[in-house]
Amino acid sequence: MKAKEIREMTSEELNKKLGELKEELFNLRFQHSINQLDNPHRIADVKKDIARVMTVLRQKNA
Repeated sequence: MKAKEIREMTSEELNKKLGELKEELFNLRFQHSINQLDNPHRIADVKKDIARVMTVLRQKNA
């Protein structure tokens, strides 16, 4: 997900996206723990997306 796409979202959409990403990260970690994860790099990508969303949320609330 690109930072430009994230900045164009509203605060409500960002909060919803943040919840989805956190749920996806939980599922990826679970799959990784039972050795069913095909692409372990996806965990890092999701973490970075979460950080981007949280950064934009803080900027909008400031």
